[in-house]
Amino acid sequence: MKISGVDIRPGNILEYEGGLWRAAKIQHTQPGKGGAYMQVEMKNLIDGRKTNVRFRSAETVERVRLDTKDFQYLFADGDMLTFMDKETYEQISLVKDLLGDAVPFLQDGMDVVMELYEEKPISVQLPEQVEAEIVEADAVIKGQTASSSYKPAILDNGVRVMVPPHITAGTRIIVDVNTQEYVKRAD
Repeated sequence: MKISGVDIRPGNILEYEGGLWRAAKIQHTQPGKGGAYMQVEMKNLIDGRKTNVRFRSAETVERVRLDTKDFQYLFADGDMLTFMDKETYEQISLVKDLLGDAVPFLQDGMDVVMELYEEKPISVQLPEQVEAEIVEADAVIKGQTASSSYKPAILDNGVRVMVPPHITAGTRIIVDVNTQEYVKRAD
């Protein structure tokens, strides 16, 4: 399906220069001279390369629809991750690199959505937010203002996040998988 360059949105899968790319960030720019354009940061779904491309409103690009299937994460074996198709119970192993920074947030038995292009796995989408436990948090420094003073903490999966001062080690929190930021305290 062809779309105009200014209709690109984050998350769209585009066919560009013979490859499959996911639009990560977009910025619409309307300079004083010349026509408006969309600055798009894209990541190649096959090899992970990143690029920035300008699309003018007159340009069109092919938007690709991927098939999605529900899978369940089973286990890691070296650099490979094993998932199970929730309908057929068929298992599939993928390289860790396919998930990028989201790998530490995988939990045993976690339901994920796998995106397939021509029956070949392209990417794995984890839930937007996951629950994790703080294993180490810096002490609060007296005199810090409460408004914007976040402190570093380390989660049980080894990821470092910034948390509010009242959060201590042993606290369970909700973390945004994509931005790796603190969302709220878990109930």
